[in-house]
Formats: sequence, C-alpha cells, structure tokens
Amino acid sequence: MAAKLKTYSIHCVIAFLAIAYPLLMTFAKGEDNKPNLTGIVISDEKPVFSWADWFNGTYQAEREDYNDDHWAFKENMVRLNNQFYYTAFNQIRVNNFVSGKENYLFSEGYIFAAFGDDLMEEKKVVSLLEKAKVVQDTLKKKGIDLLFVYAPGKGSGSIEYVEDKYVHEIKKTNYDYFVSHGKDLGINTLDLYEWFEKSKPTSKYPLFPKFGHHWSFYGECLAVDTIIKYIEKLHNCDMPNISWKTIDVVDTSRSRDADVLKSMNLYSDPPQNMQLAYPNYVFEEDSTKNVTRVLTISDSYWYGPVYMGIGQKAFGFGEFWYYNNRVVPNRVAGEKTETWELDLKKEIESNQVIMLLYADGNLPGFGNGFIENAYELYTSPKTYAERIERNKQIQTYAKQIRTIPGLLKKSTLKSTQLQISLDSAIKIDAVKMAGLSK
Repeated sequence: MAAKLKTYSIHCVIAFLAIAYPLLMTFAKGEDNKPNLTGIVISDEKPVFSWADWFNGTYQAEREDYNDDHWAFKENMVRLNNQFYYTAFNQIRVNNFVSGKENYLFSEGYIFAAFGDDLMEEKKVVSLLEKAKVVQDTLKKKGIDLLFVYAPGKGSGSIEYVEDKYVHEIKKTNYDYFVSHGKDLGINTLDLYEWFEKSKPTSKYPLFPKFGHHWSFYGECLAVDTIIKYIEKLHNCDMPNISWKTIDVVDTSRSRDADVLKSMNLYSDPPQNMQLAYPNYVFEEDSTKNVTRVLTISDSYWYGPVYMGIGQKAFGFGEFWYYNNRVVPNRVAGEKTETWELDLKKEIESNQVIMLLYADGNLPGFGNGFIENAYELYTSPKTYAERIERNKQIQTYAKQIRTIPGLLKKSTLKSTQLQISLDSAIKIDAVKMAGLSK
C-alpha cells in the first residue's frame, strides 16, 4: 500500500507567509529600520547580550522594545493607524493635543489656560511675584534688568476655533493674576498677550497657524521686533533691530508653522487652506550695538526666535535656558549643558538683561524655578548652596534619562500611564536611580 502523500492547503501557506512577511522583510532590510517618525522616542541602541541580563530578564525586555521600534513596517503602520483615527474620528494621536473647528490643532492645556480652567491659587502667584520683585530690585543695583514677557498661547490666540465643548464664560485666568499683581508690585512687564489680542483684528496675515502649536513665523517676527524695542527702552541701550522689505506669502507652511501636524505622523496630510506670511528678515549688522547680553528663560515659544539667530545677532550672544533646564546653544559642540551644572550667580551677573518669557499655558510653571532659585541665592546664599548640593545626584540621573533614548522612552511611557508631565516622570525615575526611593 503506497504511503499517503502529505499535502498543504494553499490557504495555510498564504496565511503563514502573510504572518511571516513583516519578520522576513525586517531581516531583508537589515537591522537599521529606524522609522522616520516625528516626536516619538525610539530605542536607538541595540541591546548587548550578557548572561546576567538574560537571566534577570533585562535583555529580553530591551530586545523586545528594540524590535518593536525597528520592524520593517513600523512607520507605515503608525501612519496608517494615526490616519484612521484622524479621518474616522477626528482624533489626534499626539499626547494632549486635540482638533478644533476648521481643523485647527490645539494643545488641550492651552485651551484650559484660555478659559481659566487651570487656575492657580492667587496667593501662589503673589508669592512668586513678590520674590521676583526682590530679585528685580537686587539685580537693578548691579545694572541688570529683569523682564517678564507674557505670550498668548494658541488657545487664547485662536479661541474662536476651539471646540464648543470647551467653551464657557471666562471668569479669571492665570494671565489675569500675573498681569494684575505684577503691575501692583512694579514688575517690569511686556504684555505680548494684550499686544497680539489688539493686533489680531487688523493683522494682514495670521498670527497663529492652523497646524502649528506656537505663533506663526510672521507673529514671531513681530514679537522679536517688539521685544527688542522694549528692551532698548527698559535698559536704555541701542540694539540691532530686525527688519524686512519683502514677505513671501504661501499656502504651504514653513519653519515651525506645522509642527503639530508633523508630530501627528499621518499617511496623508490635510490641505492647509490658509496663506501664511514669511518675512525675509535681516538683523541690523552693527557689532557696536550687539553688546547687550540678554539671557532668556522660556518655554518652546522662544525656540522660533532662537532659530532666527536672535541670540547671536541681537542679544549679545546671550543664551536661552529652555524651561530653565537645557542651555541653548551647546557650549561645547555635541555636549548638552543643563542649568543646574552652572554657577547661577556668575551666570546671572554676566548678562545685562534677564528675560522670562512664557505663554499662558505654561504660567503655572512660570520660570521653572529660576525666580525661586535667584531669590534664595541673593537672600540666603548658604541654604541655597546646601540645597543645590543635595539635589546634584538626582539632577545627574535626570540628565542621563534625558540623554539616553531607552531611559527617556521609559519615562515617557510612565508620564502617559500616570497622566503626569514628562519632567515629573523623569524626576521619579531619577530619585529611584539615586536610591532615594523604592
């Protein structure tokens, strides 16, 4: 009796190949399948095998994470998934961002700020401003001016495009508290929030782009011009001015005017349907005027002027301290410096103007500790020095986390799971790494 010939169903073969196809393509493409996605932390470093990591499970977990980031169709699958949610449900797969009317994109926190839904305790605002006044008066005796600048966020700047579910009567906002009490205390203030609000009805071009998180490039140019003129008056100095003779008006965003859209990682971007303006700006070329060194402590709203070169061309090579943490530009090529590594007194007193610029959505964290540190530095230097020394170990680990993609990814996941800010998640992990918590 002849042996029965073993056969395979064509359906099983097709199913097997379909399942194995991504794996086969990953091998075919090689190990370096880093997806071209914006705003997503990718585990760059391939885990190195060791028996110790194998038996404690670390290697397997890190390898799985690496494979998940580097498989052949990661980018396409992410884009298709994001496109599905955006097209079908108008949902944005970017943390804490939402879509408004006519496809305007918003950070939800900036909507809350515009309607006063993130209201701080008034006494906390007063306490911060009272300390700022002490710092302002102390620095003035040293020939240094302290300046607060309030910038409008996208939520307030494009409030008419916010979805109706967020809209309600506005009673008080953090901006109201800061402006009112700052005026009472005599804090040097440039109110760009009010300036933009008054300029908006007559502005020839949009001050906020539909798909961006910050001011439009045109708005940034106007803001830079206004800030330079204000500092000239405040500090009684002459600085290089910004000007432009021509403006490109286009229907395709440039610079940062579609930064949120890029982070959405869609398969096909929606039409812009608005014209944006791009002044062909120049800074005045006069080295004798570029001597007023301005240190800027700010949120991401200041990155636009930094990209324009304001630090080198008008602010006397003054630095930008991003969220009072990262020093921009790098002091040494390829090496990131953080502010806690610096001598704060020496740094402050090497500038002629200290400017703190924050958008309304970040007013609850205004200065990110700069005012409190400067206040303690000048009123109680001994306790300041002791506190800074105690925190150095935690800060060292926090810097490691921000620098190493694998660690940063874990903190990013923790911030999402616990619904806390990334900085808070990094601090929790840094404290744990320092052995100060379980």
